Amino acid sequence: MKYKTCVVITENNPKKLTVIIKNTLKKSDFVEIRFDFVKPEDIPIILESVKKQLNRCVCTLRPKSEGGKFIGSENERKSIIKLIAEYNPFLLDIEFAALQKDQKLLKYLKNSKTNILVSWHDFKKTPTILNLNKKFKEMKKISEYVKIVTMAKSINDAAKTLSLYSNSSSTKLVAFSMGNEAKFTRILCLYLGSPFTYVSLGKAIAPGQFSLDEIRSMS
Repeated sequence: MKYKTCVVITENNPKKLTVIIKNTLKKSDFVEIRFDFVKPEDIPIILESVKKQLNRCVCTLRPKSEGGKFIGSENERKSIIKLIAEYNPFLLDIEFAALQKDQKLLKYLKNSKTNILVSWHDFKKTPTILNLNKKFKEMKKISEYVKIVTMAKSINDAAKTLSLYSNSSSTKLVAFSMGNEAKFTRILCLYLGSPFTYVSLGKAIAPGQFSLDEIRSMS
């Protein structure tokens, strides 16, 4: 099987970022542009410079409250999200909590025909299977692209997250666990139906993440 990869890019210099995106897409199926790592005023410049590549980009503007770097107001974040949506990237990653809270934003994005990757992270633990399934059920009402990531303290925790794939036939589910105990979930998820797995260019950006070279050496 060929592993489909999505390289997470956290470069904050617009010129360097553009070069990295174009070069990385020669080796990886997709890239995730972490817009929360760049200055808000640079985002329109970046979108223009990579607009031809955006059909292979996951765009993310993660707030600090959700483990990201964006520290502006939620209204400012929503304005940038709407701007990104106009460029129609492969996927626009937005947190489940944000979409639940703001039905207007959800309606706007649905009307813009943007593919939403509705995401939910638990950076401390893995909930029960019951709670995970409940969350998944609610999330897939929003989009066919769903991302659920938990922190695993054991192999049992990792198995709970992967169990979501047994109910994912109508959904493009990206579900895996963070942590060294659960590294294997980042590969196993591909066999269970995930459209891609997140990797780094070098040093891991999240606990247990493989680099692009490591994944390519396995395929």
